[in-house]
Amino acid sequence: MKASNWAYGLAVGAALLGGATAASAQSMARVSINADIRSTYPGVNRDSNTDGVIHHIVEGLVAFKEDSSVAPMLAEKIETSADGLTYTFTLREGLKFHNGAPVTADDVLFSWSKYMNPETKWRCHSDFSKGNSEVVSLDKVDDRTVAFKLKQPSALFLGLLARIDCGSAGILHKDSFAADGSFVKPIGTGPYMLADWKKGEYVELAKFDGYASRTEKRDGYAGARKASIDTVRFVIIPDRSAAKAALYSGSIEVLSDLDVNDLKETKARKGIKVDIAETMGLSGILMQTKDPLLSNVKMRLAIAHAVDTAAIVDAVTLGTAKPNNSPIPSVSAYYGKPQGEMIKYDPALARKLAAEAGYKGEPIKMITNKRYQPSFDSAVFIQAMAKEAGINIELEVIEWATQLDMYTKGDYQMMSFLYSARLDPSLSFDMFAGPKATQPRKVWDNPAAQTLIEQSMTISDTEKRKEIFNKLESMFRQDMPMLVLYNGADIAAYSDKLEGYNAWMAGQPRLWGVTLKQ
Repeated sequence: MKASNWAYGLAVGAALLGGATAASAQSMARVSINADIRSTYPGVNRDSNTDGVIHHIVEGLVAFKEDSSVAPMLAEKIETSADGLTYTFTLREGLKFHNGAPVTADDVLFSWSKYMNPETKWRCHSDFSKGNSEVVSLDKVDDRTVAFKLKQPSALFLGLLARIDCGSAGILHKDSFAADGSFVKPIGTGPYMLADWKKGEYVELAKFDGYASRTEKRDGYAGARKASIDTVRFVIIPDRSAAKAALYSGSIEVLSDLDVNDLKETKARKGIKVDIAETMGLSGILMQTKDPLLSNVKMRLAIAHAVDTAAIVDAVTLGTAKPNNSPIPSVSAYYGKPQGEMIKYDPALARKLAAEAGYKGEPIKMITNKRYQPSFDSAVFIQAMAKEAGINIELEVIEWATQLDMYTKGDYQMMSFLYSARLDPSLSFDMFAGPKATQPRKVWDNPAAQTLIEQSMTISDTEKRKEIFNKLESMFRQDMPMLVLYNGADIAAYSDKLEGYNAWMAGQPRLWGVTLKQ
């Protein structure tokens, strides 16, 4: 064994076994993460691993449910003024911080002041300091009630408050900070408390016995979040094979991001369960509408009808994802019949449309990369299917960083591309719709669509928003600036000693509502 591998093995072993004697009388669940967390300040200097850990420790006024809708969390009720400008939150009774202090309206104001200080560099600062959801004031109504006043009505306000990458604007006790105002560690209200962070090895959380749980069933990051397991240890195992081996040997209980290529092997292992959930990420094929050839909508429609979406998705995801031609994720509360309509696979129609567009067999270059294998595989399948319809697509495989630069500049004909999750349909459309003249990365340059998207951001009525999204769906399919293929999948593998564990659309591990058989 190489010295570096030997040292790495010792480090992983220490992370897995450290504290085992002290914790032997208690239950412990060990979860692998592929890199250390970046900080413990909610929504500050964060990444996906950090978010997954922090959401066990802190909670906000609201939280996302499984279908990406927003529900109260620390709030008992939420009232909105008739003009849509004021949101009033009443805190639940009996809420406590990890240090035993009661949660009051003053704590909400204090936490908000920290987040909105530009020096904090909170990820969501710009969302609330300008734009659609700008907060002009936050006032204390009484000891349990606060009122946010917005500059303009916003359908996105609650969703932004719940944003996972912003720590759900988690409410913190003032003792989370030193006397000079610098952040020390999170003293939150979540089902677990930060117990130990041994950098490079593990992050350990301890059950908070004073936790005040909601009574609804667990639903995403909302609902009941009561902890049953005494200790949760997030073990840092960068090597995917090592993490899989640790799961197989029983050294960890959860591998929350199993690779699809390991799915069959893992399912066959005794003592291990696998759970799969659809996520809200998006995989698709971009078509440059400013390109001389692809500016003709009939050519773009020809390519869309040349593709058997269902066959591609089944092949590249090994059946873990479902085909979806809509910009709105299939797990969204706004996903309905118009969104579920699949684009017909019809090579004959594709040939006819291409001919009507004046296509004469000239090559069309599609950019892809091998960093994200399913994206590359999708491109290969599309190339072959297009050929059957008489459409000549050539693949150019480049580095992901180079591809991202080309995407930002709009410098491509076609591109196999991945978008990260957007948890509201307004944001799903907005991430690729806009004027190419000022934002060349935008795929769909349709002023009428942009107007509808902006309207959807200000209207809070669910049925009216559905009407807007259905109109946008129809317009999108008529213009066909990109071919959406599918949303991703969260594949979790875990010990059968864990009861109640499951994957979900956000792809983050959740250890509340889970029990561990000894």
